[in-house]
Amino acid sequence: MKITANGISMNYTLDGPAGAPVVTLSHSLATDLSMWEPQMKALTARYRVLRYDTRGHGGTDAPGGAYSLSQLADDARALLEALGVTRTHWVGLSMGGMIGQTLALASPGPFQSLALCDTSSRIPAEAKPLWQERIKTAETQGMEPLVEPTIGRWFTAPFREQHKDVVDTVRAMIRRTPPRGYAGCCHAISALDLTDRLSAIKLPTLVVVGEDDQGTPVAASQAIQSKIAGSQLEILKSAAHLSNMEQPEAFTRALMGFLNKLA
Repeated sequence: MKITANGISMNYTLDGPAGAPVVTLSHSLATDLSMWEPQMKALTARYRVLRYDTRGHGGTDAPGGAYSLSQLADDARALLEALGVTRTHWVGLSMGGMIGQTLALASPGPFQSLALCDTSSRIPAEAKPLWQERIKTAETQGMEPLVEPTIGRWFTAPFREQHKDVVDTVRAMIRRTPPRGYAGCCHAISALDLTDRLSAIKLPTLVVVGEDDQGTPVAASQAIQSKIAGSQLEILKSAAHLSNMEQPEAFTRALMGFLNKLA
């Protein structure tokens, strides 16, 4: 479904029982809302689930130019307002977790809880050239050269060999990401620097990370968990960056346990 929010057309889906508590799912860079398919059956049994495509991704508009995390957070907030969602649990993976942290610091009002998955609160200075390189590649050569290096970071080698169907689904998501949307979001991510502010977050928070995540390693999740009082950390075995797809049962169990306790 499409709705205009913050000046762009945004693509979203709303599933699960009307009137149930809302859970909002925010995907990673170079994927789309279908990334959350493995969690949908469990979530929609108890919750109203809002999934949306971030600016520059999927069926949402991809304006040219650099985006900022504040802008991506404003998009999400405007979407919630346009849909009349006043309270929600937020589940964000990678870029979705960065948007969640930004929102929770700027306007925590609508949030009942935060699940920050395979994400980070700061991009170290030495990693910034990497992001510039990805931007240049997308802008000059398109997404194809980014597909295999990304897949290599996002899944463990055994999973890549044994679950070609899942990996091919993600390859297709990366390929169909608009290059300017990818580049715009890379600009936003490369400026991430929230670690020193995270202690201001007072929401119930779950931090989830795959033990083999190279992109946002366990140490990045430990840094988040140490700053948000009362937050809990779940490290998933045999999972890399897209832990919700590589270890769907363990991921869903951790998430549902957290949400159901709050309910």
